[in-house]
Amino acid sequence: MTSAVAVRSAVQARTIRLLMVVEVVSGLGVAMGISVGALLTRAMAGTALSGAAQSAAVVGGGVLAVPAAALMSRYGRRPGLALCYLTGAVGGVAVLASASLDSIPLLFVGFFLFGAGSTAKLQSRYAATDLAEPQRRGRQLSLVVWSTTLGAVIGPNLAAPLGGSLSRFGIPELAGPFAFASASFLLSALLLTVFLRPDPLLTAQAAAGVPGPGEPTSATGGAGAADHAAGDGPPGQAERHTLGSAARAVLASPAARLGMAAMALGHLVMVAVMAMTPVHIGETHSAPDTLRIVGFVLSVHVAGMYGLAPVVGWLTDRAGRVPVILGGVALLIAACAVAATAGHDTALLTTALLMLGLGWSGTMVAGSTLFTESLPAPAKPRAQGLSDLVTGLSGASAGVLSGIVVELSGYAVLALLAGLATIPLIALALRPATLAAVKVAD
Repeated sequence: MTSAVAVRSAVQARTIRLLMVVEVVSGLGVAMGISVGALLTRAMAGTALSGAAQSAAVVGGGVLAVPAAALMSRYGRRPGLALCYLTGAVGGVAVLASASLDSIPLLFVGFFLFGAGSTAKLQSRYAATDLAEPQRRGRQLSLVVWSTTLGAVIGPNLAAPLGGSLSRFGIPELAGPFAFASASFLLSALLLTVFLRPDPLLTAQAAAGVPGPGEPTSATGGAGAADHAAGDGPPGQAERHTLGSAARAVLASPAARLGMAAMALGHLVMVAVMAMTPVHIGETHSAPDTLRIVGFVLSVHVAGMYGLAPVVGWLTDRAGRVPVILGGVALLIAACAVAATAGHDTALLTTALLMLGLGWSGTMVAGSTLFTESLPAPAKPRAQGLSDLVTGLSGASAGVLSGIVVELSGYAVLALLAGLATIPLIALALRPATLAAVKVAD
């Protein structure tokens, strides 16, 4: 028993370290794409469609999460995560080509595929919980979320110089960063393919009595019994869940429903405001100044999203999942209020996006932790793919509508509408039935 627990602990520590390194590398690519995506789309297709670039990436990330989760369910985290990063790299090249060819259809295809890079980053947080002890799930998930901070903060500030460095080859300045984003995704795929061994998901499935292809089923059997006692699902259940059965498992658990709703609605609010902030800033600044200011503002925003994630994870484990979710919602509402009244004041917009990132962190970290611990072990991989699909579609809807709202009514109205979108989540979190279910899960 002691040996099995030691093996599990060693595999978990190695997995967390690798995931943190990969998050730093891939964070550069995702952040560069976010910082210039709306601006590139506005230059090619107009303001009304500028939010659609982010939406295409989010839809792509969400849709691709489903086959990626199916692949991981059968063969483990390694091939699923690596394939997502490779797909994201292809998308970055397509965006680059679309700008050179002035092809709007290729632009959106590129963004759709580019979103797979975000899918891999999001699924990595679940990989951090595969072998985590129940009382440390929030913290270990948050460490992986936090580790993206360095790449994600630096990425937007590199967009301008990296974009300009390729202009001598005839590549538009706003498209150049996608070449470097693709390179970061390729490196991430390579690191995972070579070093993510043994696979944490297959190890966890074996411990719970769910055999995986080519993986031993008894190396960590004692840990599987412990997971079962903690509510992770019955060991010995070897059923391969479909997407439909995973959806039924989510619907049957009020705690899982709250976790998914927290992730989806938190992401919706964040994407709606964040996607249009570069366009709002660009209304009163020249192109070079816009890139510089947007780089700074989005760096602060990304620091809010990821920089305090370990604190959010610690609070999730100590204070509970629901209080942290509600705290995140309060920050999202405050962020929307500040953004709506900021005008073109860069300091106020920066403050708003910092709070927006912190609010997203609360709903994402606590929501993910609650969601993953509220489901039986065999259903988790497919359900996690489903959750990222729902989250992606929520963010995509916000991205599409945000450009239209800004075109018709302005940035302030968009921020106010985003704040109002949190009301259903508050109602769900405070339902007595949900609170009772979460108490049992905790």
